[in-house]
Amino acid sequence: MLKTRVVTAVILLAVLLLVVWSRSSELFLLTAAAFFAAASWEMLRLFGSKRPLIGAALWTGLFIFLMFNARFVNQKVFFGICVALWLIRFVPSLKLGLPAMDGFANRLLGLVVGIAILGCFLSIAVLYSWSPLYLLSVMALVWIADIGAYFSGKAFGKHKLAPSISPGKTWEGAIGGGVAVLLLSSVSVVIPVFADTFAVHVQGRWGWGGLIAVMVLFVAASIVGDLFESQLKRRANMKDSSNLLPGHGGVLDRIDALLPTLPLAVLIGYWL
Repeated sequence: MLKTRVVTAVILLAVLLLVVWSRSSELFLLTAAAFFAAASWEMLRLFGSKRPLIGAALWTGLFIFLMFNARFVNQKVFFGICVALWLIRFVPSLKLGLPAMDGFANRLLGLVVGIAILGCFLSIAVLYSWSPLYLLSVMALVWIADIGAYFSGKAFGKHKLAPSISPGKTWEGAIGGGVAVLLLSSVSVVIPVFADTFAVHVQGRWGWGGLIAVMVLFVAASIVGDLFESQLKRRANMKDSSNLLPGHGGVLDRIDALLPTLPLAVLIGYWL
């Protein structure tokens, strides 16, 4: 399992680097649309949709339309709405729970989650348009938080973070992930090659106090994204969102922590 997981991760990273550094808008759109379609299909399955393929096709059509017609969306307002959805709807659900799989409340929540996924992928497009390195630097913060949390949790984890949602996650892991992000983002500030990265821009605009605050916020947001997707899977009695990525589960299993963090990065980027 570990070997399969590593091989899949290497392939995904290679694909990401190829797309990002190719500077090909066609390749970027094709890859983004493919992953968006997969994530939408998985999301609809988690909400008990009877026709997830049709729904994913329609949702992907909207995504492609917005990619070509950005003028129809006020980006600051849209990404602000995406961040607000996490604050007022998804974060409270970690405490209050989710609605039953049938009924209007479930369909409404599915629509809102669909908007969050749309916001994540449109954020990728915006960050990419600013700079490929800038996009990678934002995504890397989430990956570092995840890796740091995994190893810290394995080594020191004793106190469960959200036992009813994801029993494997611990407070020690969350703190370890945060420390890893703070250390590596701080190191990037003093290395010239990373001058055009998110953390360096934050530190240059708001100082070290601002960098620490934003990095802590990022780690917290990534944890919320991870826990919320786990909550959806637990409600649907699914271990993974799908089996599309050997050793990793589904696309949503890989991007759950990116869902709240990327729109947040775009909003912060507008302020920098």
